[in-house]
Amino acid sequence: MTPPIPARSPLRLSPSAVVLVAANLVPLAGVLFFGWSVFATLLLFWLENVIVGAFNVLRMLVAQPQIGAMWAAKVFMIPFFTFHYGMFVTVHGIFVLTLFGGGAVGRGFPTPTTFWHAVQAAGIAPAAWGLVLSHAVSFGFNYIGTGQYKSALVPALMFRPYGRVMVLHVVILGGGFLVATLGSPLLPLALLVVLKTGLDLFGHLREHAVAVATPAPDLFGLV
Repeated sequence: MTPPIPARSPLRLSPSAVVLVAANLVPLAGVLFFGWSVFATLLLFWLENVIVGAFNVLRMLVAQPQIGAMWAAKVFMIPFFTFHYGMFVTVHGIFVLTLFGGGAVGRGFPTPTTFWHAVQAAGIAPAAWGLVLSHAVSFGFNYIGTGQYKSALVPALMFRPYGRVMVLHVVILGGGFLVATLGSPLLPLALLVVLKTGLDLFGHLREHAVAVATPAPDLFGLV
């Protein structure tokens, strides 16, 4: 006799999804109560992608898959990801500086110092350090503490952050369109943060659903 198929439990937000939404409330509070500009908001979104990429490199470095060939894959995939992902976030960062930063770019090609000065001038450095802390806690507890690193697959990890890059691309275009169309900065900025939060949450829930549906370990952790 075929055993009955268990009914699906109702959709519930995981702790990591709750933290993701809470993290997105920081720029919303900045827009509504602290007068954050379009540039400050988008720059923080961009900086979060940089942080995600840096911690993804750490995930790949400490991954200990059981398949011996995966060790050799690190030699190629980690430098490739660092260059390829770094190129994407650099180009997007230049877009943010050029389209919304006013005089933040200065003369010549932007350097890491250019971006750091822009972060300080925009007043988002404390929020940026908060993001670093949030992702560090996720890395330590979700990835190392639960033992995910022992079975994480390096190729899967390499592709993990690219959905966030696409979210940022949509946010940049959508943010510019809203500001240009609606004119008033407060409403389009608030809508922009809500849009980004929704896209982040949708991507997180979709990745989590894929991880649960397959026998492979959860490679995604806190987005």
